[in-house]
Amino acid sequence: MHPKFLVLKVLFVILCLFLPTTMKAQSQRIMIYQVLPRLYGNTCQNNVPGGTLDENGVGKMADFTPTRLKRLRDFGYTHVWYTGLLEHATQTDYSQYGIRRDNAAVVKGRAGSPYAVKDYYDIDPDLAKDPAKRMEEFEALVKRTHKAGLKFIMDFVPNHVARQYNSDARPAGVKDLGQGDNTAMAFNRDNNFYYIPGESLHLDNIPQAQEANALMPYQEYPARVTGNDVFSATPGENDWYETVKLNYGVDYQGGRIKLYPLGASEQTWENVPSTWRKMTEILRFWAQKGVDGFRCDMAEMVPVEFWGFAIPRVKELNPNIIFIAEVYNPYEYRNYIGRGHFDYLYDKVGLYDTLRAVVRGEAEASAITSCWQQVDDINTHMLNFLENHDEQRIASPFFAGDARKALPALVVSSSMGTSPFMVYAGQELGEAAPDAEGFSGADGRTTIFDYWGVESYRKLLAGYNKLGKEERELYDYYQRVVTLQNERPALQHGSFFDLMYVNEDGLGGFDSKCNYAFLRSSKEETILVCANFSDEARTVRVRIPEHAFNILGIKQGTVLTTELLTGEKGRMELKADGLVPIYLPANGAAMLSW
Repeated sequence: MHPKFLVLKVLFVILCLFLPTTMKAQSQRIMIYQVLPRLYGNTCQNNVPGGTLDENGVGKMADFTPTRLKRLRDFGYTHVWYTGLLEHATQTDYSQYGIRRDNAAVVKGRAGSPYAVKDYYDIDPDLAKDPAKRMEEFEALVKRTHKAGLKFIMDFVPNHVARQYNSDARPAGVKDLGQGDNTAMAFNRDNNFYYIPGESLHLDNIPQAQEANALMPYQEYPARVTGNDVFSATPGENDWYETVKLNYGVDYQGGRIKLYPLGASEQTWENVPSTWRKMTEILRFWAQKGVDGFRCDMAEMVPVEFWGFAIPRVKELNPNIIFIAEVYNPYEYRNYIGRGHFDYLYDKVGLYDTLRAVVRGEAEASAITSCWQQVDDINTHMLNFLENHDEQRIASPFFAGDARKALPALVVSSSMGTSPFMVYAGQELGEAAPDAEGFSGADGRTTIFDYWGVESYRKLLAGYNKLGKEERELYDYYQRVVTLQNERPALQHGSFFDLMYVNEDGLGGFDSKCNYAFLRSSKEETILVCANFSDEARTVRVRIPEHAFNILGIKQGTVLTTELLTGEKGRMELKADGLVPIYLPANGAAMLSW
């Protein structure tokens, strides 16, 4: 053999030794577990509505022990989104730790909203065993998470801050938000806030604030614009009155004119608005702490040009850091992915809303097809979920009333593509959020405003052996579905083929009103996924068209099969345009692999 070819052969062998591991790491699907540390570790069962921290207790970062983190990794998750880590406004007094006390009139709930951030450079003292060492405890949590084989995601809240924002933890030389603002001007490109000159903030329209205001009047002059774009000194009780909006250089009252360079090549550190620089510095601060990703709250309320400026500058520190945008306007999706450089966007108004409607019997299963069609060109950038802190719990009477009714939606949402999938803590046990916790009423959501002990979280802390029979069944089902996403090549990186267009005729008992079917296929395997949103079990026959055989490279003939959700083995005859029999449990699904 010629020496040149011998060298090439050696290099090829070396490459082959390392390639499988590399490819596996790169193709691993993101499975996210969202959890509020404030609630997760709280074992107190007092649950006094509107209760204080002393009465109702609070979870800590330390509650995420190596054992519990390993349990999450073994469940199949790859990332943990720790919700509410940043220091936010609260009615609890931490002044002994050098933290300015908040006026209760501009705090929602005893604990306060995690999305009314009071110091972007600090960790919420509620979450530390020793509030004086809260940053050290945060850094230890990052290390424990990484050691467990998990990635660390935290919130970034870019659109608004708490009314009494004051960073006492910012690094030396960093100017605080609002520092140097010209408060005599309603809008100035380099102000950090929007102002209403000559007017004080009025809380007269907010019953929750009036009682607190009578005890300790809150004064704000001049008034600043409220976080949900209320350009008035008199916000209402349904507004985000506890927050003020940040100014990224858009003159909303002057025709929404953007007073900054629109072209990315023209946006230098020196010629962009002050808020751009300050918020980018904050992101970089946390990236240097080892954070692996940011879930960006209400990202579409912030100009896309800012994201196009900030995200590349954060990725200079870590190219693998991910950015997830809470965006609800489908017309902006491609803008925030392309110009904004976001990795992933919420698929809320498409897939989530449709699956919710199907589960509730308000839409037909066939409607799911239009969801992927509308985002087909960006499908790998969409984050799928069935619950999060903003949405009602599946098991609540406001949604399905029974967590098991959403099992077919779980299989569809997690398995129809290679995009990330997210589970909200307690979802795997059927948390129903039945309580009126205080500021948060009985609305089917787990509170983000109150100190509270959540029953399903206490059970998760106690361990699997403490679960009841139905809870174990639900937990096992979730674990199986989540684990499959990175166990099976077809789900991890395979192609998707919707089968609804050849099964609408109802032959073989398939009902497009309550059944949804698709294929996932890779060179290693093909999986037929079929969901049943009906209360009745049924055996259906699913047609697989010749086109699917050609596109996916499926071979005809007798094949050995495994039903991935039950482990049941079998064999069947595959034929182009033939019908495949498959059993579907009530409110369930089947995943037939060959």
